[in-house]
Amino acid sequence: MQIKTVEALKDALNLLTQKNQIIGLVPTMGALHDGHLALVEHAYKDCDYVVVSIFVNPTQFNNSSDLQKYPRNLEADVSLLHQQNSKTIVFTPSIEEIYKEGVVAETFDFGSITKFMEGEFRQGHFDGVGTIIKHLFNIVQPHKAYFGEKDYQQLSLIKKLVEITKQPVEIIGSPTYRETSGLAKSSRNKRLDEQQLEVATLLHRSLLYAKNNFNKLSISEIKEKVKGLFDQEKRLDLEYFEFAAVDDLIPTEDKVENKKYRAFIAAVINDVRLIDNISVN
Repeated sequence: MQIKTVEALKDALNLLTQKNQIIGLVPTMGALHDGHLALVEHAYKDCDYVVVSIFVNPTQFNNSSDLQKYPRNLEADVSLLHQQNSKTIVFTPSIEEIYKEGVVAETFDFGSITKFMEGEFRQGHFDGVGTIIKHLFNIVQPHKAYFGEKDYQQLSLIKKLVEITKQPVEIIGSPTYRETSGLAKSSRNKRLDEQQLEVATLLHRSLLYAKNNFNKLSISEIKEKVKGLFDQEKRLDLEYFEFAAVDDLIPTEDKVENKKYRAFIAAVINDVRLIDNISVN
């Protein structure tokens, strides 16, 4: 089932909730790949019905060119979802349907988790994410919502958003889905040719180096090595490579015993920006 309006979606979901059906939500911006389908599959393990939203959200793009170039293939996406599971409700609203009062992002205080890395390089991005997710939670009122760990900062802010808004939804993270090369699955990968996709595997190789050496080397030594790898690969521009504790996501050069850390990376190839992260201990 494909639904384009908020009113029609609410009507459909009201019938399901009256029958005590568990509703899951997988928010997407389309250009679906195996990682998205894995999230939907994960959701069906817990839920009776899954709503997959497909909406390229303008308020989370700080770069208008990136918004224009974002891959879109709505017809293929809907077909893919219904091939996977005919019960899936695909919500494909217009911008006017979501932003009835105008295309403006709400401002949130997510604390330290959005101040660095993506927060530093994409000003306003996380307020845009918070705005659209808050809207979707209000519209769908899901019992559970599913997000990939590739966007780990985003996953953390959505958990914080639920704290702030007190929306009754359980947030579930799902491991990053990867190509056989290790490159994180991303809709933006569709803008790269085979050679560029091979070059982009340096992101994952750098993260694996960080994980394998986290207990042997200092953070500054690991960062120096990775910076050297990117200096040698002129086709990739490294934006950041950082280590942060998962509780605050503040980049650090120090390790504190019994704290959990992740390594985070962002780089640009052929005007396509890629991100990834990995648990290192």
